Amino acid sequence: MTSHRKLRAAAVVCVVAVVAGPAPAAALAAADAPAAAVPSAAAPSPDPFTGLTADEIADRAVTATRSATSLRMSGRVVTDGQPLDIDFAVNDEDECTGLMKIKGGTAELRRIDRITYMKGDEAFWRVSMASQGMPEPQIDAAVELVKGRWLKIAPGQPGASDLGGVCELKSLLSDLDKDEAERRGLTRGPDAEVDGTPVATLVKKRPGGETTTVSVSREGKPYILKMVKAGGEEPGTMVLSDYDKPVEVDVPPADETVDLSKLDAGTPA
Repeated sequence: MTSHRKLRAAAVVCVVAVVAGPAPAAALAAADAPAAAVPSAAAPSPDPFTGLTADEIADRAVTATRSATSLRMSGRVVTDGQPLDIDFAVNDEDECTGLMKIKGGTAELRRIDRITYMKGDEAFWRVSMASQGMPEPQIDAAVELVKGRWLKIAPGQPGASDLGGVCELKSLLSDLDKDEAERRGLTRGPDAEVDGTPVATLVKKRPGGETTTVSVSREGKPYILKMVKAGGEEPGTMVLSDYDKPVEVDVPPADETVDLSKLDAGTPA
């Protein structure tokens, strides 16, 4: 379904933004989000990137980020003109848990043991089903079946690949090295902070006034902590955090789930 593809795009944009090139989807910041990381007023700490060019810092950031065993990604993305808010924790065992919001609807997604579970409110399911062109009577029947319950999607069932792809951390991070040439030509901007962590900022400007700023941690491993895209048609922000922290995923109770096979063909999974 369309929202599944958007969710996949949301995950992809997180990991490819460092190359500062066009992504399958673009991050869109909330209206009150800052345009870039806020410069730190604290006393400067020793620079771990002394003597490195911006491109070399980017190389280190890519290497470190690809080594992560887990992370959290949050922000807003837009595909096909539709904003989608996400907040997901993902690990390298293809497990994840999180939320997504679209057009006033909210859904929770969990994946564990290769099984995907999705629970949406009525607004979410109606938006999702309507986007597939389902007739109103069919939408009403399907919503009644999944209302207040988790939709259980097994491997091989429709939607399993798109939704499961959000939780495949290694696959997502492999995109960081997909086109090394795209992350060349960066410059280093003023040092700043992201959620209290000092960062180096890497900037790439493109024709038409579009600017991408990538914040790389100056403490510990040089993980990518934030991406900001300003100007252009799709400005926005995406934050990566909780690197290497455990991701706990609970299997919903059996009496609160409904198997996808119970839905008629053409329903929104």
